[in-house]
Amino acid sequence: MTLSQQLITILIITIVTLLTRYLPFFIFKTDKEIPPLIQYFGQILPPAIFGLLVVYALRDIEWTSSAHSIPTFSAIIVILLLHLWKRNMLMSIAAGTICYMIFIRL
Repeated sequence: MTLSQQLITILIITIVTLLTRYLPFFIFKTDKEIPPLIQYFGQILPPAIFGLLVVYALRDIEWTSSAHSIPTFSAIIVILLLHLWKRNMLMSIAAGTICYMIFIRL
């Protein structure tokens, strides 16, 4: 790629990124009520996306190999228990990641 092609590509990517970030603010003004379908998507999509990420992350784990399955399963238990106790997704993810990193080093 030439320098001009690279700059044009970066410019297009920047415009598309900014457009996707700011378009909802132009579509849904503050004085109008958000449509019920969009509110529904706002409630349903975050847990669905996290569920999809969990399935994607665990798809290649060999559950019969203790070298990988024990740290993974232990971190999952920590995440589940902490989330049931505190109901804080960020804390659960951070604690699960820290526990997993500690468990694979043991």
